[in-house]
Amino acid sequence: MDLAYIPSPSTGVLHLGPVPLRGYAFCIIIGVFVAVWYGNRRWIARGGTAGTVADIAVWAVPFGLVGGRLYHVVTDYQLYFSEGRNWVDAFKIWEGGLGIWGAIALGAVGAWIGCRRRGIPLPAYADAIAPGIVLAQAIGRWGNWFNQELYGRPTDLPWALEISEGVNREAGLYHPTFLYESLWCVGVALLVVWADRRFTLGHGRAFALYVAAYCAGRGWIEYMRVDDAHHILGLRLNVWTAILVFLLAVTYIVLSARKRPGRETVVEPVKATAGTGTGAPGAGTAGGTATGSTSAVDKPAPAVDEPAPAAASEKPGTAAASDTSGTAAAPEKPGTDARGSAADGSAQPTGKTGAAGAGAPKKP
Repeated sequence: MDLAYIPSPSTGVLHLGPVPLRGYAFCIIIGVFVAVWYGNRRWIARGGTAGTVADIAVWAVPFGLVGGRLYHVVTDYQLYFSEGRNWVDAFKIWEGGLGIWGAIALGAVGAWIGCRRRGIPLPAYADAIAPGIVLAQAIGRWGNWFNQELYGRPTDLPWALEISEGVNREAGLYHPTFLYESLWCVGVALLVVWADRRFTLGHGRAFALYVAAYCAGRGWIEYMRVDDAHHILGLRLNVWTAILVFLLAVTYIVLSARKRPGRETVVEPVKATAGTGTGAPGAGTAGGTATGSTSAVDKPAPAVDEPAPAAASEKPGTAAASDTSGTAAAPEKPGTDARGSAADGSAQPTGKTGAAGAGAPKKP
């Protein structure tokens, strides 16, 4: 008699009136929200703008879902296209079946599109969201628990998973490989966060560390599973995939650290603020344009003196005062010397040098 085990839910769907709430889809949705929320916090801490992660996720998430489903259908095509199967089931994503390899690969394409539209380097974005992605995987694995799928070999351990009789499964107690992978993913997230702070990872190395660490765990967990899978040289296809991707990730970490050490100083171009732009003629600098995170401070324009009040009468022999346009206010008598002051501050000499704006009287 087994005294301890992990029970499986009797059903993977709850009905809220006519609306079905499927546990698998619910776990995926929660995982996406956690990834975006935590990724946004890390992006801001690295110098990015709030909301950027969510904007790019609008591209990455749909691409990731399509990629994950495509990988699953292609590698397990017999479940949908063999004799007696209905190919329409390939579109029933809520029944389970997402390959993480395809989800990350095609999701990266969607993220690249979103990053390109905003002028953001993809490696910097990937580093920020890496721990969030693996936490989303940890949450998403509980969707397999709702569907009673992806379990391991039979076991009598106290944490064995109880599986009930169903299509393509036999009742019994099995290794809860979904739980193993969920806990492993949490550990990977903690590892990436620690290493990112300790070694100041950048240029995609935090994301590559996540990929390498996840593959290391996925290899031995995949080896324990008993569900149908294609084998190559005695190993499941996903084991070979994990080995290959692990080697690629480690290679990237080494080469990237040599070529581009450190972390990006700028992860997102700063848009001009509301106070920047093309200045109106005559205001601030002469119609100049200011760009950057802060608006440029215009140099004060030279002051223009107000027109001097016209003199009621002038004594003979005196020069007329100049106005702001540099023209004489009244004609001068022969023999006198007048100098006008232009608005830009330059003098217009007409005779001998004298005081600005006034000519010294000459004897006839």
